[in-house]
Amino acid sequence: MKSFTIGKNDAGQRVDKFLEKAVTLLPKNLMYKYIRLKRIKLNRKRCEISTRLEEGDILELYINDEFFEEKKGEHRFMHAPKTLDIIYEDENILLADKKCGLVVHEDESDTPDTLINRILHYLYDKGEYNPDEENSFAPALCNRLDRNTSGIVICAKNAQSLRILNQKIKDRELSKRYLCVTTSVPSPKEATLTAYHIKNEQTKTVRIFDTKVQGSKTIVTKYKVLDVRGALALVEIDLITGRTHQIRAHMAHIGCSLLGDGKYGNNAVNRSYNVKTQALCAYKLTFDFSTDADILSYLDKRTFTTGDPWFCEKFFAKF
Repeated sequence: MKSFTIGKNDAGQRVDKFLEKAVTLLPKNLMYKYIRLKRIKLNRKRCEISTRLEEGDILELYINDEFFEEKKGEHRFMHAPKTLDIIYEDENILLADKKCGLVVHEDESDTPDTLINRILHYLYDKGEYNPDEENSFAPALCNRLDRNTSGIVICAKNAQSLRILNQKIKDRELSKRYLCVTTSVPSPKEATLTAYHIKNEQTKTVRIFDTKVQGSKTIVTKYKVLDVRGALALVEIDLITGRTHQIRAHMAHIGCSLLGDGKYGNNAVNRSYNVKTQALCAYKLTFDFSTDADILSYLDKRTFTTGDPWFCEKFFAKF
C-alpha cells in the first residue's frame, strides 16, 4: 500500500488526472478498475475518477509495488546549466528571455540542456522546487518558442498559477508581440491577414493557402512595419491565432520571408547578409486581464520586454 498526502500543488485535480502523473506506471484501465474495486480510496472512502482533490486529502492505493517508480538519486535537470536571463520573477511566475539556439523542452536531440531544465535547476538550487517533495507537479512553461526564435517564455512556479495562465492564454488575456526582419517590405505597411494552415507531421513543415482546403485551420496574423533599411523591414507581429511556424510561413506566403529562415525563406538572401537563424523575437508581453486572475491579479496591465534583439542591433541600430 502507498498513500499520498495531497499538497497545495495537487489540489483541484481530478483523482484520475492526479494518478496519471503521480503513478505513471499504472495503466489507465487498471486505475479505473482499482477505483471501482475500492483498491484506491480517498480519505478511507470510495471515490470517483472525477472527484476533485483538496489540500490535506489522503489518497491510498492498495496495489502492487511494481507500479511505483523508485526515486532516482540524481535528477536529469541537474545536468543542464542553471544560467538564465531572467526578465521578471516572483513567488508565482518567472519570465525568461530565451536565447536563439536553446530548445524549450527536450526533443529528438535528447539534450538535457533545455530552457525548462535550466529553470528547474535554478529553482532547485534556490530551494523553491524539489521533485522529491512533490507528488504530481513540476514548474512548467506556459508558452513555447522554436529553437532559433528568441524572446519571452513564461514559467509557472506553482499549480495554481499554471492553471490561471493557461486559461488566460486560451482566452487571449495575455498580449504577445513579436519583432522580425523581412527580406522585402510588406505592402500595405499595416494589415491583418487571414489564411489557412496545414501542418505536415512527417516533414515538420507547414503550408499556407489563401482559401480553405481539406484539413486546414484558419490563421490570422496582424503586422505593422516599424522601420525600413533598404530591402529589409523591421516588422511587429501580433498573432491572433498561434499555429506552428505561423509567423515564418505566413509572412513567406505573402512574399516577405524572414531573414535567416532556412525553412521558409531564401537561403541565397540569407547568405548575402551572413545570417543563419531566423530574425524573430517574442519581445513584448502584456498581462491584460478582463476576468478575475486570483493570485495573479497584481500582474494586470503590466508589460515586460526583452532588450533589443540581435537583429535590431545588427540591422536597425537606431530602433
